Amino acid sequence: MTVKKGKETFSGYNKPKSTPDHPKKSHAVLAKDGDREKLIRFGQQGVKTAGKPKTGESAKQKARRKSFKARHGKNIAKGKMSAAYWANKVKW
Repeated sequence: MTVKKGKETFSGYNKPKSTPDHPKKSHAVLAKDGDREKLIRFGQQGVKTAGKPKTGESAKQKARRKSFKARHGKNIAKGKMSAAYWANKVKW
């Protein structure tokens, strides 16, 4: 299933994709929750995030991950319709 939203084409709902040509945001997702659908852009373009926890990663990366989750915890808890949820899932 392919879904087109504006100039962007998505392979389905709730499937994030990279947006390398966007000037500010690194990813986009066409989020759908029930009958609501929303285009959400998230992530800072050009920033290397921690990704999944890795064995032997630096203390600095662990601190970055912990700070992000603490700072955005309430917004992450809002679920699929928030940018923080997708940033946490994809980038952190």
